[in-house]
Amino acid sequence: MGDLSPGEALLDHAQDEIAVVTADGTFTYVNAAVEAILGFEPADLVGETVFSYVHPDDAPRVRRKFDRTVRSDAYDETTVTYRHRTSDGSWVWFESRLSNLTADAYDGYVVSSRDITERVLAEETRDAAAARLHTIASVSGDVLWLFAGDWSEALFVNGAVEQIYGIAPERLYRDSVAFLDTVHPDDLAGVIDGMERLTDGESVDIEYRVNPDENFTRWVWVQATPIVEDGVVTRIAGFSRDVTDRRRREQHLVVMDNLLRHTLRNDLNVILGTAERIATAFPEAATLTEQIRATGTRLLQSAAKERQIIELLVNRRFGERIAVGDAVERAVERARTRHPNGDIEYVAGPDDRSAAIPSPITAAVTELIENGVIHCDDRRPAVDVRVRSGGDGSVAIEIVDGAAPLPDVEVNVLTGSHEFGRDPVRHSGGLGVWLVYWCVELANGAVAVENAGSDGNRIEITVPTDADESTVNPGGPTADPNGSSASSNGGGPNGCANTGRADRTSE
Repeated sequence: MGDLSPGEALLDHAQDEIAVVTADGTFTYVNAAVEAILGFEPADLVGETVFSYVHPDDAPRVRRKFDRTVRSDAYDETTVTYRHRTSDGSWVWFESRLSNLTADAYDGYVVSSRDITERVLAEETRDAAAARLHTIASVSGDVLWLFAGDWSEALFVNGAVEQIYGIAPERLYRDSVAFLDTVHPDDLAGVIDGMERLTDGESVDIEYRVNPDENFTRWVWVQATPIVEDGVVTRIAGFSRDVTDRRRREQHLVVMDNLLRHTLRNDLNVILGTAERIATAFPEAATLTEQIRATGTRLLQSAAKERQIIELLVNRRFGERIAVGDAVERAVERARTRHPNGDIEYVAGPDDRSAAIPSPITAAVTELIENGVIHCDDRRPAVDVRVRSGGDGSVAIEIVDGAAPLPDVEVNVLTGSHEFGRDPVRHSGGLGVWLVYWCVELANGAVAVENAGSDGNRIEITVPTDADESTVNPGGPTADPNGSSASSNGGGPNGCANTGRADRTSE
């Protein structure tokens, strides 16, 4: 083509490939950008046809668009995306623009092409991720949803909403707040309050009843989080999980607990009263009636302990956290009040207020302290409680007593060896050890037991901590199952001289 004209020299500085092609697609001019984009010298392409460099899968579509544009009688312009071959035989994605205005100087049509490979690959990655997410959402039993920050639009809802809430996703896309029609009337105010809190930027964790077609017998657990951009809640994401079965189990536990506890307590009180009258009327039967009274008292204590366990398992607030020092001090105070004959020592360390642990640990520590006081032969039984760092963001609470060593069956319960703990013959009948185990398990902790000598135990509870003091509840209500309901049972007899280690499994 000879020396470059000023216009051609200018085109050679363009970042996009600029080409001129004839009506049959033959290159008559290509600027220098083709070398950086495709690896060809411009002269390599001049005289070649465009379509021989287009991916075979894309060539028919590109040719149809090209022919339709250049043959149009009226002005026409088109943009086409396709794969273009490079000098090494690989492919790049091109976005080419073409109009039917001819370039008189070159007797052809100007085509401007841009490399959009990175954009296409990013879109493919995003589309693949979206497809995977859609697949996961389609098979999830939970309702996955995304709403606009003001609840004006449902951006995404999967099909599980129809089974759980009794409403089709299509209806929510038409009316984003139609799901409120599926909420039990008694729970509606709480749900609306949760929606308002989300719009204000607060995360929400609630449970409520849904599905009028099933008489609102379904319970859902909802966790939702606002998505904030530049200080504004733009979207709200969350999930709803059907927890009806769990709610029913909790209800069954509570009902059976009430029936068993009240019946057992009432009947045992009758038995204890009768034994007292027999002892008065027949002094010679004092030994037998004392056995009746002792056994009845232990059963009453077991009923009270069973109540603590039920409260622990059904109380949804067991995730509340308390400073480890406060938890231990509460446990020590309760044990001292119930067992004034015990010598219970705890010296708080400088860091005991900076780490937070789940509040049920208070009940576990109380139980282990009382266990060490009750099951001993000393007139003034000693129990030492210590707190130290457990490493890896955890804290260790150590309870050392002078009582007889724990039986293996109870050690296995405390440390989580359930196969032995549930053995039908060599099982642990002590609800106290199960209470400790479940408190620690709910706290994601662990229990270790060592024999501290011929007489004594060293029991260590290790739990993860939260060093953020803002999460600590220093004095508010907690999910501690060893609170008010436990304070009435006395935790066992004051003193231990007539209570041997063999009796502990029946408490």
